[in-house]
Amino acid sequence: MTDVKVGSNPLFLRDEELIQGIELLFYAYRDFTGDPDAVLAEYGFGRAHHRVVHFVSRNPGMSVAELLEILRITKQSLSRVLSQLVERGFIMQKQGTRDRRQRLLYLTETGTDLAERLAEPQKRRMARAYREAGADAVEGYRKVLAGLIGEGSREAVLRSFRRR
Repeated sequence: MTDVKVGSNPLFLRDEELIQGIELLFYAYRDFTGDPDAVLAEYGFGRAHHRVVHFVSRNPGMSVAELLEILRITKQSLSRVLSQLVERGFIMQKQGTRDRRQRLLYLTETGTDLAERLAEPQKRRMARAYREAGADAVEGYRKVLAGLIGEGSREAVLRSFRRR
C-alpha cells in the first residue's frame, strides 16, 4: 500500500486518494471483524450471525421485517441464521401484540453475553482509534461513514441513532 496522504483538499480528491480510502476500508474491516470472527468460530457461527445478534441487541423487540430491511438479505438467508440462533438459545421470538403473525426478536441472557463478547474487542479498537485521531477526526469519520450509506436509507439510520 502506498503512503496515506494527509492534508488533501477533500473537494479535489484524485483517483489515487479515493483508491487509498477504499483500500484502508478493506484493511480496517479485516481487522475490525477479526476478533469477533474468532469468537463466532467457537459456536460455528459466521458474520451473518454477528449482524443479527448486533441489531437485535440494539433494537430489542424489532420485527423480522425490520431486521430484513436493515440487513437487506433474503428471507431465506435470514431464516437459516435466525433459526440457528433461536434453536441454540441466543434469540427468542415473541408474537406481536397487535399482529399475531408478527415475530418480535429479543436476545436471551446467553445472546446478551455473546453480543457483549463480540462487541468488546471492537469497542476497544474503536476507542483506541478515536483517541489517536482526536475529536475533530471522529466527527469527520462519522460524516464519511454516513456519506457512504445510500441516500435512500441514510436518514433512517441517522434517525435511529437520535432515538437512542
